[in-house]
Amino acid sequence: MEELLKAIQEKDCKKLASLLYYKIDELSEEDLREVLEKVEKLALECKDYELYKLVVYYFLEFLGVDKVEEFEKLAEEEDSFEAKYHLADLYYLLGELEKSLDLYRGLLEEETEKGNLENIARIYYNMGLIHEELLEYEKALELMDKAEKALEELGKEEDVKQIRIYKAYITFEMGETAKAKAELAELLSQNLDDRLKSQIHLVFEEIFEDEDNYEAALHECLYAMLCGRGSEYFDVAFDALIDVVWQMMLEDRFEEIYNNIDMFARAFPEMKEFFEGVKAVALYKDGKIGREEVSEYITKIKDRILLDLLEFLSEAEL
Repeated sequence: MEELLKAIQEKDCKKLASLLYYKIDELSEEDLREVLEKVEKLALECKDYELYKLVVYYFLEFLGVDKVEEFEKLAEEEDSFEAKYHLADLYYLLGELEKSLDLYRGLLEEETEKGNLENIARIYYNMGLIHEELLEYEKALELMDKAEKALEELGKEEDVKQIRIYKAYITFEMGETAKAKAELAELLSQNLDDRLKSQIHLVFEEIFEDEDNYEAALHECLYAMLCGRGSEYFDVAFDALIDVVWQMMLEDRFEEIYNNIDMFARAFPEMKEFFEGVKAVALYKDGKIGREEVSEYITKIKDRILLDLLEFLSEAEL
């Protein structure tokens, strides 16, 4: 809470967007309302529509307060690309996909007339995400190709690599797994920052999980977490790990869990107690240790969120 209030006081909108993502689950409803009201005022003052989009989204999702119409009126009055672009993204976040596409199409026409390649690429990319969500994979790839071409013209190499990672993921979703793996391997051979490497390993994780190769999926979660350390991709990778372990618990693959989870305890000593707890639960479910031994590990976990996660995993059953 203090960190959020400090960022508000410093008017650090970029930091606030990140902090909201990381800290929102830790706030009480009263604190969340206070923070969102302050951030809303700041976002409007700074005309930071990306931050305002998050505020409107969190108000609705966590507090049931609908401010979407206020954003719509603002976007109409402001009539700027950024305001309308982030309103379209808000529709996407809220699951109003056709509404989002309609707004993006209008923006695409406007930006094409202006010849603004950077904005055109952003629109194509987001439209591709929507068509992927609609399971319209061919259309999604077509739009991603257009985004990639625009970014290549602009010389934005890192953004081009980002697009190619997502194209590989769509290729996997289309059932062309071998082709997707080859595309990801080609990308890994290039000079990439850790953020991109983390994303690639997350795609590999989904591929191996889909193949029921859970041990390989666990390894990919580890690589993604290591590469994503210090960024939002660590949290994404950690969530993926929890999903894999949950599925393994459901399928009684306890031995694979307790034979692999030590990797995570060693790699992330700050979370050692949690991973030891996961191992203890798997050992207990496999009949290797008693309930009292599990309790000893659980009492060592001080983080409430991690404790809740362990409780969630321990309840997995067919």
